Amino acid sequence: MKETLQRNIGMPQAIALYIGAVLGSGVLIVPGLAAEMAGPASLLAWGFMTLLILPLALSMGLLSARFPNAGGVSHFVTLAFGPKAGALVGWFFLMSVPIGGPVAALTGAGYMTAAMGWGDSARIAMAAAMLGIGLVTNWIGMQVAGKVQIAVVIAIVAVLVFSFAAALPRMESAHFTPFAPHGWMSVGQAAAILFWCFIGWEAVSHLSEEFKDPQRAAVRGVTIAAIIVGVLYFLSALATVGTQSYLRGGADSSLIWIISQPLGSWGGFIAGLTGLFICTATIIAYTGAASRVAFALSRQGYAPKWMGRLSSRYQTPTGAIGFLLLCFAAVLFLYGSGLLSITTLIQFPNATFILTYIGGCAAGIRLLKGNRLGVIISWISFTATAAVFPFTGWAIGYPLVIAALFFLIVYTRGNIKHLRPELAPHDPQEAERQAL
Repeated sequence: MKETLQRNIGMPQAIALYIGAVLGSGVLIVPGLAAEMAGPASLLAWGFMTLLILPLALSMGLLSARFPNAGGVSHFVTLAFGPKAGALVGWFFLMSVPIGGPVAALTGAGYMTAAMGWGDSARIAMAAAMLGIGLVTNWIGMQVAGKVQIAVVIAIVAVLVFSFAAALPRMESAHFTPFAPHGWMSVGQAAAILFWCFIGWEAVSHLSEEFKDPQRAAVRGVTIAAIIVGVLYFLSALATVGTQSYLRGGADSSLIWIISQPLGSWGGFIAGLTGLFICTATIIAYTGAASRVAFALSRQGYAPKWMGRLSSRYQTPTGAIGFLLLCFAAVLFLYGSGLLSITTLIQFPNATFILTYIGGCAAGIRLLKGNRLGVIISWISFTATAAVFPFTGWAIGYPLVIAALFFLIVYTRGNIKHLRPELAPHDPQEAERQAL
């Protein structure tokens, strides 16, 4: 009997999961950095990226609606380019989260410890608690995780709307001149930085097998989420420019300055709490996605069999969640021991996340041929993402190592199958046909 996941993610939970995956800690930092780089003209970059996120989101939403599967992007690439390509993309995504999750947790915990004046030990303890929340909510099930995500996203939206309202009395027309103090080229440079704020739509595709109504939740849900995310980012950027908080509070803490002005010392605490909420939402979404892709890879024979074990009580992938637990603990240990800094850690998953997205967009171009709009938005997403990839620098080495290990394992397993067929795993193509 084939192991299956429960379909218990409704529209509200899907929207919250999409928002949580995309609206990361960048909303606290990037508006100030973009304004410092391009001045008020950075709002043009935000407007452009707000329009661009709809095709980026819809390309993943349309694929999730048509081919709902725990493999997500890995499954799409399998259907378009074959099981090996799909499994490799799945491993790219899977090995991004064990590093990306702790980085998000340390980032969120860093806001709170900075606001309260606490030390690094408190930061690590809070990060561990955030990761624990992500793992436990996904172990109990996506229905619970989705409800937790709804509460967290509502809190995030409330604080961001409050920060904009608090900024309105301090916004002055003089703050918008000169409009482009660093030239028009700086707008393009700012747009390249902003691209990182809008990656995350691919993560929820791994949860599509658990959507109650994949067509409705994936397409409508991702559209609603994209509009909400775009508006929140733009309003945060407008508040940052209109108050010139990026010049007064520092580019990397401009939103904290906006919140602190009307609330005084409480403002720092609320800003820190916002960082915790935002990063916890991201951790919940990505932990759920990574555990599901590990489950799917195991089901196809491209990951250890124990990764495909499901909880008898909740029907959730406990084997994969256990794998993530070990990885999270190892990364926090490396950070706590001083062997790796957060600056170094944050660069590792960049290239693998982008390669995952490139693979999904390329699959969309091939799989959505009957949908002209789907092909167009897949091409737009593919081109925009591919243009960013060369800028990942030395981090490209991380997916190269993953690819080398993957093909070494595939080659070794192929030799075992040739010598002793009874020890070889089942045919991944047959497994894929059974999973559909």
